[in-house]
Amino acid sequence: MDLRVFTEPQQGATYETLLRVAKAAEELNYGAFFRSDHYLHMGAVDGLPGPTDAWITLAGLARETTRIRLGTLMTAGTFRLPGVLAIQVAQVDQMSGGRVELGLGSGWYAEEHAAYGIPFPKEKFGRLEEQLAVVTGLWNTPVGERFDFTGTYYQLSDSPALPKPAQARVPVLIGGHGARRTPALAAQYADEFNIPFASLADTEQQFKRVRAAAEAYGRRADDLVYSNALVACVGKTDAEVKRRAEAIGRDVDELKANGLAGSPAEVVERISAFRAVGSQRMYLQMLDLDDLDHLELIASDVMPQLS
Repeated sequence: MDLRVFTEPQQGATYETLLRVAKAAEELNYGAFFRSDHYLHMGAVDGLPGPTDAWITLAGLARETTRIRLGTLMTAGTFRLPGVLAIQVAQVDQMSGGRVELGLGSGWYAEEHAAYGIPFPKEKFGRLEEQLAVVTGLWNTPVGERFDFTGTYYQLSDSPALPKPAQARVPVLIGGHGARRTPALAAQYADEFNIPFASLADTEQQFKRVRAAAEAYGRRADDLVYSNALVACVGKTDAEVKRRAEAIGRDVDELKANGLAGSPAEVVERISAFRAVGSQRMYLQMLDLDDLDHLELIASDVMPQLS
């Protein structure tokens, strides 16, 4: 089981804070450092000092880390034109020496679009389909050839399809709970399918849908990586778990039911249950970015039991 760190900087984090977390995650041998892509906080927090842009952040981290993989859960398709996004991700991949992964979603948070003057189209899923076609099409076009695309929402003409990423193939992540269109899209474009904040039963059902869609598309179901994202709240004692839950404004019993909470042994058991229904990778949503001891505890007391 690959354990990865997943952060939500829109809730309040500077670049320096994210850098400390990313470097700690690298030193502790987590598989990757991922971040959300939002421009407005959620819930009862002030979000100070304000949002950081996902791909600008990852560009900086690309130059200040050496081994850990870097990516997004998920880049909002409404924020960027697909041709521009292909250039951005390729450049950050070059800057990292080939350590970038692109999670791409349709975008959903209407309030952040209104707050920053970003158009929020009614039809987002159709746009996402075309964005995936454009981004992957640009990357897959051989050097010296041209790329054209004529869609409902995007048109590209005589594109040189440059620059290219450092990796021969940047892993693409697609995720969600949709029963039909999401699995079909993952089958066509994804290297990894992620289901966020889901129960064991919902995880098992959605993985089955994606595996069936992959095979219907003509791919081996095992060609995809299957992953979950869940909030983490781990402590050596009940008091430590409670303290960490209170620090993020959550209830311990709720976290145990819906996330990864409790002692290291409890969390190992919980993650193992997800592995039993097909999960191969777990994104640990770390909501208190100043608590680096939390990362250390998981690395020392949880990670070795799942290797």
